[in-house]
Amino acid sequence: MDQLDSKAQDVLYTLFEWPHLPSSRLCLIGIANALDLTDRILPRLQAGPHQRPLLLNFPPYSRQELAAIVQDRLAQASAESLLDASAVQFCARKVSAVSGDARKALDICRRAVEMAEADGKRRPANLNGETKSIGRVGLPQVVRILSEVYGDRMTSQSGESEGESFPLQQKLLVCCLLLLTSKGKGKETHLGKLYEAYRRVCGQRHVSAVGQGECLTLCSLLESRGIFALKKAKEARLTKVFLKIEEKDVENALKDRTLLGSILSAGLTS
Repeated sequence: MDQLDSKAQDVLYTLFEWPHLPSSRLCLIGIANALDLTDRILPRLQAGPHQRPLLLNFPPYSRQELAAIVQDRLAQASAESLLDASAVQFCARKVSAVSGDARKALDICRRAVEMAEADGKRRPANLNGETKSIGRVGLPQVVRILSEVYGDRMTSQSGESEGESFPLQQKLLVCCLLLLTSKGKGKETHLGKLYEAYRRVCGQRHVSAVGQGECLTLCSLLESRGIFALKKAKEARLTKVFLKIEEKDVENALKDRTLLGSILSAGLTS
């Protein structure tokens, strides 16, 4: 779709109209990271009830699913013994806490292997002039990649447990939105204001905050969970964000009364 993108979107509109032509047997399937992609770039599709695309929401990958994906890729390459199981689990847990993006998990593991290969080449050769081959890639390499490439926020997150249904960063965003709406008159706020509140709460709790771009991604994930609703704007920071569930149901959704209570009681003090 990126290659077919144009100013008037004539090509994409034509493609989306083909399945609705008389006697058409075409089924058009598109994959996007955002649920509102067609709303934003192809708004005319909403005008006709038969042209409106059917949306199927695929939630972010869980820790178990990410670990299984990595192990499957290793098996396909006959390299099951290359990555230590604890390193795979650690990588999957950290990625699921931020985005649940399988591409990021695979990229981290790939970089960890490349790092181990580079370290092996730098080792001095033995008496026969041979360098040692790459050994088993473990937790230290994965932790180093998480810290160097993706920032300390992925290695410093705490408060994650096996039974948690929400990653910590998403919990903090929900708590911040509830904090803003409970203090103000309206029930919605702009992404820019929500991000500022989130950044201040992260500072109070000594948790590394994600960037504003990734904050929007987390809000989209919460929208896919049915917790947030977003009204997109031309500028991302002006996107309106509001709760899609009742305030009294937030505690049950987050399953973390202590975190919610402490943030609401502390407020946004400097």
